[in-house]
Amino acid sequence: MNVLQEYLFIVIPLVYFGVAFIVLLIFKKLIFSLLIRWAASTSWDIDDIIIDALNKPAFFIVFALAILIASQYTSVSEKWQMLLTKNVNVIIMFAFTLGIANIVGSLLQKYVKTANIPLAPTGLTYIIIKGLFVLIGILIILNYLGISIAPILTTLGVGGLAVALALQDTLSNLFAGIQILIERSVRIGDFVKIEEGIEGYVEDITWRTTRIRLLPNNIVIVPNSKMAQSMITNFYLPVPHLALRIPVSVSYNSDLRHVERVILDEVKKSAGTIQQLIMDPEPVVLFIPGFGDSSLDFTLIVYVKEYADQFPVQSGLRKRIFDRFREEGIEIPFPQHVVHIAKE
Repeated sequence: MNVLQEYLFIVIPLVYFGVAFIVLLIFKKLIFSLLIRWAASTSWDIDDIIIDALNKPAFFIVFALAILIASQYTSVSEKWQMLLTKNVNVIIMFAFTLGIANIVGSLLQKYVKTANIPLAPTGLTYIIIKGLFVLIGILIILNYLGISIAPILTTLGVGGLAVALALQDTLSNLFAGIQILIERSVRIGDFVKIEEGIEGYVEDITWRTTRIRLLPNNIVIVPNSKMAQSMITNFYLPVPHLALRIPVSVSYNSDLRHVERVILDEVKKSAGTIQQLIMDPEPVVLFIPGFGDSSLDFTLIVYVKEYADQFPVQSGLRKRIFDRFREEGIEIPFPQHVVHIAKE
């Protein structure tokens, strides 16, 4: 075989592979574009999930088919042809494994969001489910290749201790995240406050960290191990409704019962205009803490839909109560002290 023949022996299969790969890639893109357009026209979203889950694994199918087409124009021995075919089959099996893992993981996340089961639809859940199916697929591929997994398991067992020591913090965060998901003491969307003073909405629980969105719309990333060891106040458990205490002070010349009636009447009138305010349980006015240094102090207790609603509700009710006190002639006193000077 001269130099030209050797050159053609290498170049021709590569040319066939490149042409086949580009044509199949264009065909894949066209098919998926049509499928995405069709799925968008349907009323249910399971087809969208399946098509999106199969988009990336289809690339490996294209790659394997391009190799298979190029191999038909390569004059190699039967042994190499069988090896090439086996590698193509491995790529296709891996693509199907990845596609099934994506579909099951995405459908499970969708089901968990709509069903009341003790599992959180987080990134960690998706990784665990997808990793489990990928592991099963790898074991099937190894069995197809005739590779015994017993030596591999033995090797993993021996090296597992060293890996665990090297990744101690990572494994700690991983198992802490799994513990949080199983306990469901913190769920996606809950408003929580950590003992360090961090408070906000739980955005996601990943394999290493928990992401909390603060009220100013910033994200705080907390390691899962830190979350598991901290004292956490969950404002969404058992229900998101929150009791809000609003102090109200009037002068000592005021009629206590009249003040109570005015406050409750104004709160009931506000129920239609302040959307975050709820009337079940009903609002309560208590003469607590009672006798102040320069005022009679009441506490208005109302309920809001969730933690963040307390701020607009407080502002709205205080404005309305202040205007109503002016109409009723109820005085809001300034802080003052009476000093008596004893004569000698």
